[in-house]
Amino acid sequence: MNRITPRLSRTNAASSEVAEILPEVDAEAFLADLRQLRREIDATLGERDLAHLRRMERIGSAATLLGLATAWIAPNPISMLALAFGRSTRWIFMHHVGHRGYDKVPGAPQRLTSKGFARGRRRFLDWPDWMVPEAWIYEHNVLHHSHVGEERDPDLIERNTEWLRGSALPRPLKYLILGLLGISWRAVYYAPNTLRVWRARFDAAVAAGDVRSAGRGKGYGRELWRRCFLPYSALQFVGLPALFAPLGAWAAASALINSLGADALTNLHTFGVVGPNHTGEDLWRFSTPSSSTGEWMLRQVVGSTNYACGDELTDTLHLYLNYQIEHHLWPDLPMLRYREVQPKVKALCEKHGVPYVQESVFTRLRKMLDVAVGKTSMKRAAGFAPARGAELAVIDEKQGEAVECGATVPL
Repeated sequence: MNRITPRLSRTNAASSEVAEILPEVDAEAFLADLRQLRREIDATLGERDLAHLRRMERIGSAATLLGLATAWIAPNPISMLALAFGRSTRWIFMHHVGHRGYDKVPGAPQRLTSKGFARGRRRFLDWPDWMVPEAWIYEHNVLHHSHVGEERDPDLIERNTEWLRGSALPRPLKYLILGLLGISWRAVYYAPNTLRVWRARFDAAVAAGDVRSAGRGKGYGRELWRRCFLPYSALQFVGLPALFAPLGAWAAASALINSLGADALTNLHTFGVVGPNHTGEDLWRFSTPSSSTGEWMLRQVVGSTNYACGDELTDTLHLYLNYQIEHHLWPDLPMLRYREVQPKVKALCEKHGVPYVQESVFTRLRKMLDVAVGKTSMKRAAGFAPARGAELAVIDEKQGEAVECGATVPL
């Protein structure tokens, strides 16, 4: 399987947006240090990475079993929290395994690589979620990672909430709307939008940067119900309660309520750690494609934020998305390696004068919400004007296959 890499525009690097906002930074020297660090990481991949992944799998399975074992008793927070955490851990797996984080680890079984995980019939065994795995991989791994902060980024929150930012609604009502989105976003945002852009992966509109309206053609609604809404609902809100039907109507109803509550909690959890990753008044948006590989790497840093990190409990609760800067530099690393490489990347940023944003997830969540309601805005280079059509770089979506961007740039 060929890697998808961003096709960088060949404009003069001196006129790039990053050169404007970071004029003292030597992008090529920064890139050279990152390349050396990546070589050091790759040389040490091994059984320790697989052992950590399997441990995460056992923890998630144990949480799910606890949730199921207590689901029939009555609606209760123990079952909801345990089921929710089990579902969130599957998100961890889809995110990091789907990014080919374990493809290069010696001895990794196929089911724990991007070639096997959640593929085909394994979808509901490995990642029983609202989204079609191939669609999520294309939307997130290809489009988002290759174009973070650009107009072609489908997850650019400031742009996606323009309707809310510019509305005359009272600000408290705007926050309430975002709260309602937070408890349902995997179903109401991610499932429809990942499927939509995946369906449109050959459309000229997507190549021209229109990731907001493309893909809503004939059959979209039926496919959304057939491949997203109905399968997940049947599994979690019909099949799960049915397991307890022999114990009586109360047991089945309790299981249904606990499953619904768990889904709301999973939504809140993932919304809280995913949403703020690239949004805030201290992070940058870009109107043009990167002009060089070095600039592209710099954009991953100044367009992303980290949270608290450094120990297993903290990292697990953040779903290992607290290393967003390192993850965007190298999406195809095993989870454990982000913890090890984070201090080194931070030191390199300090050495080269590159801003490195790291704050509490709660601080970042507030900053993301403030942008979404129009209270604050993201940073932009002077003369910011989103490019369109031929001005945009185009990814080589070979055969339309939903593969992810691997290391994203040739290192």
